Amino acid sequence: MIFEDIKKSLDQQFPDLVLVAGEDPFHFITIALNKWSRLARFLHNNKDLKFDSLHCITGIDNGPENCLEVRYNLFSMTHRHWLEVRIELDRTDPRLPSVEQIWRTADWLERETYDMYGIIFEGHRDLRRILLEDDWEGWPLRKDYITPEFYREMPVPKDKI
Repeated sequence: MIFEDIKKSLDQQFPDLVLVAGEDPFHFITIALNKWSRLARFLHNNKDLKFDSLHCITGIDNGPENCLEVRYNLFSMTHRHWLEVRIELDRTDPRLPSVEQIWRTADWLERETYDMYGIIFEGHRDLRRILLEDDWEGWPLRKDYITPEFYREMPVPKDKI
């Protein structure tokens, strides 16, 4: 199924779902946050789409004056097609429903995104830091993050210029 067919199928099932659709070179849709739970189950369970593999979840910081964004890269092993789903979040309270009970690979991917961006995946069974210590403060991949001078009385290395 090509991207246009995927989008048509989504438009039929979820009118007014897609806020933005991008094509070459990337096939993606940007959706409203409140549609994500229903859409995720549909993408996974619909026999014509069957997005049975979640390859990646990543956060994007569009700058201190703008929103955060979460991107999901989905692939169908059955049908050999793919799609990226993008969701914009309020940076002051970035929350969205977890999909780790739909795609098990989301377990660690959501934890990594939480750890680096502070995005809360509501309903995740074990949302805690995965790369940094539990008492680390802040979200290192946000553009407004300031690296601390010390952590537990040890100097924190800075990037070399």
